[in-house]
Amino acid sequence: MLWLLVPSGISGPSRTCPFSSLQIAPCCDKFYICRLCHDNNEDHPLDRFKVKEVQCTKCGKIQNAQQICEECSTVFGEYYCNICHLFDKDKKQYHCEKCGICRIGPKEDFFHCLKCNLCLSLSLQGHHKCIENVSRQNCPICLEDIHTSRVVAHVLPCGHLLHRTCYEEMLKEGYRCPLCMHSALDMTRYWRQLDNEVAQTPMPTEYQNMTVEILCNDCSARSTVQFHILGMKCKSCESYNTAQDGGCGIPLEQQ
Repeated sequence: MLWLLVPSGISGPSRTCPFSSLQIAPCCDKFYICRLCHDNNEDHPLDRFKVKEVQCTKCGKIQNAQQICEECSTVFGEYYCNICHLFDKDKKQYHCEKCGICRIGPKEDFFHCLKCNLCLSLSLQGHHKCIENVSRQNCPICLEDIHTSRVVAHVLPCGHLLHRTCYEEMLKEGYRCPLCMHSALDMTRYWRQLDNEVAQTPMPTEYQNMTVEILCNDCSARSTVQFHILGMKCKSCESYNTAQDGGCGIPLEQQ
């Protein structure tokens, strides 16, 4: 028996329904508007590549998956991929064979990075740090999938990926990649502002000659610098994204 299920807030098949076709899930023989509706209602995922049949919501004809109804000529989607069986409005989508799924284009604005295994904006070609199969990792903020997510991914300078929405939320609390602690954006202006604050904030006498070993999270350089409560600047790249590396400080006069 075949069953029709639609997400809450969306009416069933009718002439006013915004969806013109229902996919028949081969795993459970139920009608669903899309794989996401299926996955939200079932205890198993829908393999989009195995969908073979759809039903037209206007005439009720069950037929092979295709873009136009063979019975009443209803267009099921302005865009249709016969590999992913994706029906959608025209968003300049294209199917990337290497990603294995459809991406929002236009295609000429993106390239597929073989090492990252992900389609990226042309503006990042030759200007991003590659991490092998980075898109196959879950977002370190929400722990949800990135590769097939409908949420746009944001590429950090360190090469790690976050959902754009997770990235924006992260910036409300901090500025560092949750995986490697590298600065997630250009902090140069803030570092120079911190230079001024450090210069205008003298340390108590007992700390003025104290030095500490630090490790820079941005360039991985180690250096010995004067301790300051506001921050300690890397001697190599001048970043304040540093951490104390080792024991207590050593007074300068004892070095």
